[in-house]
Amino acid sequence: MRITKILYISILLVCLGVHAQNKQLLYDFSDIPQALLVNPGVQTDFKWYAGIPGVSGISAQAGSSGVSAYDLFAADGVDFNTKVRTLLLAGMTASDEFSGTQQAELITIGFRGSKPNVFYSFGIYAELDVIGYWLKDYAILAIEGSADRLNQRFDLGDLKTRGELLNVFHFGVNKKVSNTLTLGGRAKIYSSILDFNSTRNKGFFVTRPGENNLLSSTINADMKWRTSGINAVKAAADEENIPATIIKRGLFGGNLGLGLDLGFTHQLNTQTVVTGSLLDLGFIYHTNDVENYTLKGDVTTEGVEVILPRDALDPNRDFWQDLVDNIEEIVPFENNFKNYITFRPTKLYASLRYNWGEQALKGADCDCGPNVSRDNRVPKFVNGVGGQLYMINRPRGPQTALSAFYQRRFGNVLAIKATYTVDKFSYTNIGFGLNLQAGPINLYLMADNLLAYSNIADSRYASFQLGLNIISWGKK
Repeated sequence: MRITKILYISILLVCLGVHAQNKQLLYDFSDIPQALLVNPGVQTDFKWYAGIPGVSGISAQAGSSGVSAYDLFAADGVDFNTKVRTLLLAGMTASDEFSGTQQAELITIGFRGSKPNVFYSFGIYAELDVIGYWLKDYAILAIEGSADRLNQRFDLGDLKTRGELLNVFHFGVNKKVSNTLTLGGRAKIYSSILDFNSTRNKGFFVTRPGENNLLSSTINADMKWRTSGINAVKAAADEENIPATIIKRGLFGGNLGLGLDLGFTHQLNTQTVVTGSLLDLGFIYHTNDVENYTLKGDVTTEGVEVILPRDALDPNRDFWQDLVDNIEEIVPFENNFKNYITFRPTKLYASLRYNWGEQALKGADCDCGPNVSRDNRVPKFVNGVGGQLYMINRPRGPQTALSAFYQRRFGNVLAIKATYTVDKFSYTNIGFGLNLQAGPINLYLMADNLLAYSNIADSRYASFQLGLNIISWGKK
């Protein structure tokens, strides 16, 4: 049946998901232009910048909060079926998630306006966002069945998953309001390429002793699966024309939405800084290439019932199909083409930083490094230490991470940032970011969970970020 196919697809998407992207290394790294995308109110002192298409603002992460590939496939003498039952069925819960965000900038440009305290930025980036939770009760039912679990209710609400591929067109304004306060905002237009979501499912499946047969099974379901753009991409795959379809839908040919980012940086004193940002306060209205599926109803069956000798004398009767038709009539699986709205996964960042070891600013008349002009630049310090908070809104509630960090500048050429992050995916996540400035060329490289790189298969989490920009700070 179609519901079985959709269930298989959702399980596959959950298992291939990637970990939600917390850009703790990039956040408040003000030497890097892309820091404006995670806090539009970051302190800036560029005259202008431009990202190099194809190698600017690329980021990706992959991981699991439950098990790693090594846990399941390591040659440790433990039978694979035993691992499945102990690690997956018994070891994981319905709250274990596989989720993620991947981004790639297509265009990114920023410039200072006629007023030196105002900085503008705009661009386009592609984003993939996927989340799924472990289908615990579904997995138990599929692997072990329900005959030995009489009267146990299997929760159909364990199916919670969503994903989207979209382009984001954005324009931001960053303003230094005073010597201690910088505010920023960013308007966004979302052009959705494809979307799927099934997050508000309710119901149960239970097996009990039967009255007219050995067992009686009850299904009570109220489930929805909503999609947009899926059929267009499938049709393009059949015609081997996927790139053209994705480009068309990503350039306002799909479903559209609006969003907003807000951020600030406030200096409590010369050396202490507090920051915060709220990202992707927005929605997408899906009206194009929409197809939804529903499963709603309540039925109890004791299986195939045969009345002898009458039914035995009917050679054309398909007892199994009669059972299927009866269940589908009572619990109808239907599809519709109704428009729907999805809300973006809103993200919150906040940090507190203490700086010391101020660098001497040079009054140079050239574009030769970060600390060359006194006019628009904020005070730079050699060292910075502090803490950061990250939260993202997810179907089963907010996902949170806490980070401690240390930043260090080496003259006008090199800056680094090291982080230690704790979240539900890892308690040993050490990250490192490097920013290199060679004249007007800016290169940054960042990676998380470095301790796990000795055995990637045993890691539940890995990530990287990189970018290449051209930056000008102007003359004195």
